[in-house]
Amino acid sequence: MIKVRIDRNAKGSIVSFTVTGHAGYNDPGKDIVCAGVSAVTVGTLNAIEKLTGLELAGRVEEGFLEAAVPELAPGETAERVQLLLEAMVVMIQSIQESYGAFVTIRDGHTTKSRRR
Repeated sequence: MIKVRIDRNAKGSIVSFTVTGHAGYNDPGKDIVCAGVSAVTVGTLNAIEKLTGLELAGRVEEGFLEAAVPELAPGETAERVQLLLEAMVVMIQSIQESYGAFVTIRDGHTTKSRRR
């Protein structure tokens, strides 16, 4: 199962997200659920970098992706980053609606400090 965790600050802004596991929907290379979640999450990171010039801190390994948003001053870049991240959440929720046995998303507020 793929588990997605969205961490938010007290204001509701996404500060980090983590994706772990494999869907197990089909054999590797044929698993549309894994491919969909990977495309959405990696595509979001690429879009943030391309459209805002901001590279999120994080790491990607087999079955694992973690990204953290740096502290940003209020403004257009921060708003764009949040919009792209919120779009990612909506897309993952859409995948979960169709393939809930293979994907879970936990979207919550946190007041913990960010992982660096």
